[in-house]
Amino acid sequence: MSQPTLNHRLTSMDASFLYFEKKEATMHIGSVSLFESEIPFDDFVAMVDSKMHLLPRYQQVVTPDPFGMAHPTWEFDQNFDIDRHIFKIQIDAPGGEAQLIDLAGRLFTPMMDRSKPLWDIYLIYGLKGKRTAMIARVHHCMVDGVSGVDLLKIVLDISPEVPKRLKAPERPPQLPRPDATRRFFDTLLGGMQEGMNRWMEFQNGLLNLTQALADEQSRQSVRETSNTIPQLATPVSLLPFNRPCSGQRKLVWSTFSFAEARAIRAALGGTVNDVVLTTLSGAVSRYTEHHGQQTVGRQLRVMVPVSLRQQDQRGALGNLVSMLPVEIPLDMRAPIERFQFINRRTTAMKSGRVAEGLNLFSALMGILPAPVHAFAGAMAATPIPAFNMVSTNVPGPQVPLYAMGKRMIAYYPYVPVGYAIGCGCAIMSYDQNLYFGLTSDTQAMPDVEKLKEALEESFIELRAAAGVEEIKPKVMKARRGKKQ
Repeated sequence: MSQPTLNHRLTSMDASFLYFEKKEATMHIGSVSLFESEIPFDDFVAMVDSKMHLLPRYQQVVTPDPFGMAHPTWEFDQNFDIDRHIFKIQIDAPGGEAQLIDLAGRLFTPMMDRSKPLWDIYLIYGLKGKRTAMIARVHHCMVDGVSGVDLLKIVLDISPEVPKRLKAPERPPQLPRPDATRRFFDTLLGGMQEGMNRWMEFQNGLLNLTQALADEQSRQSVRETSNTIPQLATPVSLLPFNRPCSGQRKLVWSTFSFAEARAIRAALGGTVNDVVLTTLSGAVSRYTEHHGQQTVGRQLRVMVPVSLRQQDQRGALGNLVSMLPVEIPLDMRAPIERFQFINRRTTAMKSGRVAEGLNLFSALMGILPAPVHAFAGAMAATPIPAFNMVSTNVPGPQVPLYAMGKRMIAYYPYVPVGYAIGCGCAIMSYDQNLYFGLTSDTQAMPDVEKLKEALEESFIELRAAAGVEEIKPKVMKARRGKKQ
């Protein structure tokens, strides 16, 4: 595997996840995954340690700029110790889903320790059926959803055969720390380079956007979505979970058949993400009415992350995303009508290159000096958010993955919330299933289980309306390694 090219200094987007982080709005992403049996802890730690040379970023610590004039840099942790990142937790057997949900909430709640590389893994033992759970956290300044999946493929295996551990190469000795004068000029050059990179990104994006909009269909889509970006400046209709956050987190989850989602997509002529947004908006409508609030004339504004990562950037870390703001009427109760509305809206926004347009705005903001970004993050407070919730849908591998020969049988993603956005939804497709993870702040949304119930009802309703029968997922056979 070729080593990805890693930048030494955080980009403006990556650094923003540090600047805007507060205890009420932690900025790590994560997951809860289940394995079919017990993973031998010491062997797992040794296996991950043997692969750390493939993950150089995971050995680096965020180092603030000494003069505060540029974004932080990534420096190798001279005291890196794998035992500070992988932990074993034993719960009272036989532990069930409720105990795992409670534990996950407690682990996802605190901010990550910035004095060490920003990731950790917890292996949970004592679950019913002798299963093992893995709860993983990684700071958003390191990865986005797509690059996080790439890293999952390094830590886990595609074969149930336990790979032989090879001796990791010695890490080359680190160069002595530059003197104060050199560091000062590095700071100046680093700030200038980031500004130039963002300006070049803006110019290239503007050129590509202009070329893409040369055809009439794209121009028509632009006209149809011309009011999208100005709408972001208008206040959202506050939903029951758009309230001040405490920082206390809870994650609940649901599992749906990926084959059923694809069948719905085929029957109605859309995408799997249209299925996801139709299911989610239907659930939010039910949840809103459950709280005694009207849905007539009200909109759900969902911010959908869109990866801008090109094929040649697979394996590179950091964040290469933009956002697609999708407004969905909450009083549109017929599931097929709602699906068709979402499909028309998202198709027009993609054709109109709305995500690329918003990325141009982000690139312009990135030109501003690092102290301005840091000050904005320190002063950030949004009692009225720009959108109601985030919904991120990451495609994962459709073949089973293994840790020390133990099959991963479920993967529930976690997305950060905060700033009066008390609920977020992350979706991961893996091994013929769609896994929904609903993150909530327990102060803003103490009853996230109600949304989970509504989510399951909404999916069943959409499946029935599309005329799709229940489909049992196919069991993928284990991939065996080649005999030597």
